[in-house]
Amino acid sequence: MERRRKNHHLARKNPNYFVEIPDLPTSGQTIEDIAGQPWTVQTLIDYEKKREAEGNNALSLRQKVEDMENEVLANAGVDVFEEVFKLIFTKLYDELACYRGSYKYLRFRNTNTAAQLKGNIQTLFDDAKKEWEGVFAEDEKIKLSADHLQVCIGSLEEWKLFNSNLDVVDEAFEYLVNKSSKGEKGQYFTPRWVIDMCVKMMNPKEGETVIDTACGSAGFTVHAIFHVWKQILIDHGYTASHLFTMEDKPQPCKDYVRDKVFAIDFDEKSVRVARCLNLIAGDGQTNVLHMNTLDWSKWDETAKQDDWRDTYGTGWAKIRKLLEDKKSYRNFGFDVLMANPPFAGDIKQTDMLAPYELAHKLNKDGTPGKLENAVGRDLLFIERNLDFLRPGGRMAVVLPQGRFNNSSDKRVREFVAERCRILAVVGLHPNTFKPHTGTKTSVLFVQKWNDDPATGPLCPKVDDYNIFFATQRLESKDTSGDKIYVPDGKGGRLRDTHGHWVVQHDLFNHDGLTQDGIAEAFEEFAAKEKLSFF
Repeated sequence: MERRRKNHHLARKNPNYFVEIPDLPTSGQTIEDIAGQPWTVQTLIDYEKKREAEGNNALSLRQKVEDMENEVLANAGVDVFEEVFKLIFTKLYDELACYRGSYKYLRFRNTNTAAQLKGNIQTLFDDAKKEWEGVFAEDEKIKLSADHLQVCIGSLEEWKLFNSNLDVVDEAFEYLVNKSSKGEKGQYFTPRWVIDMCVKMMNPKEGETVIDTACGSAGFTVHAIFHVWKQILIDHGYTASHLFTMEDKPQPCKDYVRDKVFAIDFDEKSVRVARCLNLIAGDGQTNVLHMNTLDWSKWDETAKQDDWRDTYGTGWAKIRKLLEDKKSYRNFGFDVLMANPPFAGDIKQTDMLAPYELAHKLNKDGTPGKLENAVGRDLLFIERNLDFLRPGGRMAVVLPQGRFNNSSDKRVREFVAERCRILAVVGLHPNTFKPHTGTKTSVLFVQKWNDDPATGPLCPKVDDYNIFFATQRLESKDTSGDKIYVPDGKGGRLRDTHGHWVVQHDLFNHDGLTQDGIAEAFEEFAAKEKLSFF
């Protein structure tokens, strides 16, 4: 049987750049009439389905960014991170504004001359800045030339960035931030399947406060929000669609993000990415702060800066309400903490080390002695994170495997066991953080001892108790750091109910499509042990 050949129509926007148009213009139409036909979010969904049908949907947003960088941005004389961030930020706003009816049609379109396009996109960027404050300066401009911008808009306009969990943009941001600075500090964005396992095992609830003290792109807080929102939506009789993050939420969802969810990071670019994703995921609410978690003695100094207060003042006022002692920023009363702190490099500043017990050598009688010359950053984070938890509060933290095995780290393990019930240790696959690092890591889950029901969830101190141990067997990435997907049995990849490809792992059951995993086994363990949060 003869198969009809499908025609594609292209319009040249400049000597080296073509865009596809839906049809050829008639005698009474111009190219702009055809290319400028209005688009909605449904148009982007249709393009998504079209690419999938043509077998051309494997290209990720990260790969699109890399292509733009190689073809255009490398020679544009601009900060690649800043300019791509502006475009993604603007396109996210355009999709949300169109979907919610603020505008009838999408405006992130390549339908005019280069000069007209630059003016239109700058206006759209200005609208986005007003809607989502504290990510870009009010007077920030798009610095790409009109011609370079036209190529980038044409490359991105067909791609829908919103989905149910924002993972489309997260990988692109990870690439950009790591290129800029993140990898140098030994902190890498945590894969979403690891985050989801931690959230399922920590099981945050609507009335509980949550914080990530080394937030990166704020994956832990964003997914904690989604976890709690699902419970709220069920209570209100709603279901979450594949455009979950676009949909307007009931007021309890917004209240939860506004009052209960916090994040901190010392890397300015990561904080801006985190604020962007939290503002979007949180429906305009965010408490992401740019501070050094470990050096709290300098917080007052930071908070006195007018520019800092303009951006972070609201979140700063809220986090201070959670202080145990209003005279010090050391101890807080958070219910849940989840973090993947940087574990490369040592801290050597004596003023920063001095307040930490783990930064002092032990005397023969067990009391703190002289200050160490240098202490691993992750060790300080262990002690600092416990300061953030109220009695009965719980923590999930990613650590190098050596902290669990090395004889030299026995003191650290004793420090944690004295203050907490060790709930679980989950060993992650060695490829988890590739291509950035092959360091073997595990996730430590603890709950702070608490015998007083008036101060928080009960976790009575005992000398002997059971601990849940597990190891990830199914690798989620290959040795090059590329994701491994679950096959659908038809020669393709398995998709979940939201249209995401399912990454291979045995950490939890993905939407009932895969086998029960470590998180489900821990749930059974938690129920048997009568843990307070299950």
